[in-house]
Amino acid sequence: MSRIPAHVAFIMDGNGRWAQAHGLPRHDGHRRGASVIKKILRIAEKNGIKYATFFAFSSENFLRPESEVKFLMDLFEKFLQKYRKTLCEKEIRFRAIGNLSQLPISLQLAIEKLTQSTAHFDRFHLTIALNYGARSEVIEAMRNLLKNKDANAENLTWEDFEQYLYTKDLPDPDLIIRTSGEQRLSNFLLLQSAYAELYFTKTHWPDFNEEEFLLAIEDYGTRERRMGKINDKPND
Repeated sequence: MSRIPAHVAFIMDGNGRWAQAHGLPRHDGHRRGASVIKKILRIAEKNGIKYATFFAFSSENFLRPESEVKFLMDLFEKFLQKYRKTLCEKEIRFRAIGNLSQLPISLQLAIEKLTQSTAHFDRFHLTIALNYGARSEVIEAMRNLLKNKDANAENLTWEDFEQYLYTKDLPDPDLIIRTSGEQRLSNFLLLQSAYAELYFTKTHWPDFNEEEFLLAIEDYGTRERRMGKINDKPND
């Protein structure tokens, strides 16, 4: 593979459909989906990818049945507790993006603890989007911008504005992968994905494996990323 994306973001779709196809409750699909994250991180590291972001829970997901939301919140907390030691040993920096203030207090504390424990690492970056919505992110960014009396609206640049986004410390994604056949971004990193390459697969997230991941990376390597410019040397 001639070109490797520095930052890959994942829209992890299809846990429920995978469970239904296997005659299992939705909870089993979510459990299986959470275990895939660790495998994907290992593949990403092995192939020289430095940033991986996972869309785990959207702000709209709070509209799901209360029992499922509670299960997912507990699952996220257990995931962070279970892999805390591994992340520290492998020097992986952890971040969570989204409106974290609406999450259960125990989950907020688990996020804060893991964030602080890994804040000094720079070898690899894991980001989990929880209670995230791009439109809400923009509104919150605008509110914070307007609170800044030193901000100059007339000369505002993208570089200035992105400092108010949840992803201010992250590079924009080069590649966004969505599983389970849907072909939309679903309010995920709408501004940050302005020049991202999009890859869609019909495979449900619990079945997303190394072969699928490498196919996506290989496809990314064939894209001509001009960013609005003319490039006489495709893929250069």
